[in-house]
Amino acid sequence: YRDGLFVQGTTRGDGDVGEDITSNVRTIKSIPMRIPIRAEGPPPPAYLVVRGEVFILLSEFEKLNQRLMESGERTYLNPRNTAAGSLRQMDPELAASRPLTIFTYSIVYAEGQIPTNQWETLEYLTALGFPVSDLSEHVITIEKVLQGCEERLTRRDELPFEADGIVIKINDHQL
Repeated sequence: YRDGLFVQGTTRGDGDVGEDITSNVRTIKSIPMRIPIRAEGPPPPAYLVVRGEVFILLSEFEKLNQRLMESGERTYLNPRNTAAGSLRQMDPELAASRPLTIFTYSIVYAEGQIPTNQWETLEYLTALGFPVSDLSEHVITIEKVLQGCEERLTRRDELPFEADGIVIKINDHQL
C-alpha cells in the first residue's frame, strides 16, 4: 500500500523471491483496495506491507465444486490448493470467480510508527480495515498456550476452513 492505496500483491515464493499476483489479489473482496482514513483511528502509513493467508471457506468450496460439477467442469480436491492455484494462475477473471478471502496477521514493513507487539498489530490491522481472524487469542503463560492448543485441536473439525496447525507467536516483536 502506498498512501493508503493497494499497489501490489505477491506470493511468498521461496522465501526470497515471490510471484507478482497483483491482478488476482485485486479480485479478493475482503482485501481493502484503499485503507480508509478514519477520524478516530490511526492514519495509514505512507508505505505499508502486510502479510496474510488467502483461503476458501469450506462452505464456499462446496458451492464452487457444485457449480463446476453442474456445468460439467473438473472439480477440485481441496480448498487450500484451490486457493493457491487461483492466486497463481494468469487469468484475473478466473480468480474473481473463486470465493477467495484472507486473514492478515503481520506487518512486514511500514513507514512510520507501528505496534511493537503482535496483539497490538492485530488490533491495528483491524482498525485499518484488514480482516483478522477472530480465533486469535492473547495469553501470557505457557500453560494458557498449551490449554488453547488443546482446545483448538478438539474443535479443529468445526472450523469453517482447513487448518494444518496452530501458530503461536511471542507477543514482543523484538523477541
